[in-house]
Amino acid sequence: MKKNVLPGVEKKWRKNFYLFLVGQLLTGVSSMVVQYAIIWYLTLESGKESVLAVATLIGMVPMVILSPFVGPFIDRLNKKILLISYDAIAALVALGLFIYGISHEVYPLGLVFVTIGIRAIAQTAQMPTVQSIIPTMVPEEEITRVNGQFGMMQSLVYLISPALGAWLVAAFPIHWVILLDVIGFVLGTGMLLLVTIPEVPSLGEKIHLLKDTKDGFKKLHANQGIWRITLIGTLFMLLFMPGISLYPLVTTKYFGGTIVHAGWVEVVYAGAMLLGGFFVGFFGQVKNRMPWIIAAYLVVGVSVGSSGLLPGRMTSFWLFLLLNVLAGLVTPLFNSMNLAMTQQSFEPQYLGRVMGLTSALMGLAGPIGLVFAAPLAGWLGVQNMLVIAGLGGILAGLLLWIIPQVRNYDKNLQKILQREE
Repeated sequence: MKKNVLPGVEKKWRKNFYLFLVGQLLTGVSSMVVQYAIIWYLTLESGKESVLAVATLIGMVPMVILSPFVGPFIDRLNKKILLISYDAIAALVALGLFIYGISHEVYPLGLVFVTIGIRAIAQTAQMPTVQSIIPTMVPEEEITRVNGQFGMMQSLVYLISPALGAWLVAAFPIHWVILLDVIGFVLGTGMLLLVTIPEVPSLGEKIHLLKDTKDGFKKLHANQGIWRITLIGTLFMLLFMPGISLYPLVTTKYFGGTIVHAGWVEVVYAGAMLLGGFFVGFFGQVKNRMPWIIAAYLVVGVSVGSSGLLPGRMTSFWLFLLLNVLAGLVTPLFNSMNLAMTQQSFEPQYLGRVMGLTSALMGLAGPIGLVFAAPLAGWLGVQNMLVIAGLGGILAGLLLWIIPQVRNYDKNLQKILQREE
């Protein structure tokens, strides 16, 4: 294990990183608005749950399949060019749809599905690439805080994109909304060209896809602390995702609310995550992050699980909303702090592979959970899926506390990093 920060970073890291952050915000907002616009378009045109389910799976499956194999490319190719390439692919697809939409009033479902698939393939490697870049751009002691700030940016994107996408689809023809992806690409690339991304020692080495992927897995598995933390996080996602995916049905069918109320839940949760990310981003420089991570899992588990025990009437919806504020506030704690620990635990030349593998493990839990969500909800009731989701958070927190190697991981990591300074 070596210190991640690369030569020359300390002198100009702040301006450089925030240029990078703003560029990612511009491309993130435009891409997510288009993503939601496509979902709203499918909802308006088809009105079928099966169509939305297929679209969701098409958007998730490429990540599950490809994530384990993107790491070797991230570790050995120019990361700035990679990021521009991902956005360029999405922009080209958007431009093609725009041209098609000029002369056609309705998009065929097949074309929309292909578009979602291509976008998903392009975006699969984007997050592991960004996650591998961040620790090379900032000083070691700032990693947790900048991850919190990056989490704030993501929360902001999730907060404004659904509503903005819905408004744009209602106000303009869909092909003009899709053109936002091209505008976001131009603006984001312009910002990225101003950013200096440090080169890692593995840059330019020949790629051996299967061998490199296997080496990345060995590296991840050899660090038993991070490996177990990742497996516990995967278990959490497996139990948590089905309940969360049914939030709109919980709001409308169990509490008796409307689609507007369901939208409030999304906005409130994202807004709370933004506040939680603010806390981590500016006050999250703690010496031992594991107690915070454990507490966050437990709070999410108790708040979401309690939501499923509320009476099924509209008056309970407001307490449901309040519990989601609590869950949203602490979510950035385990997201940002866990990510920072992982980034500090591996050399920069391995981070692409490690992040790709952890993304694959977490991502695999999502589709598996979604497959069982509908039949389990029909058997148990949608509200009881939230109880299961809550138990997933409580179980994850307890496992992190019970296993000494995991509970003490960050304390031991900090000792190692101090010796290397």
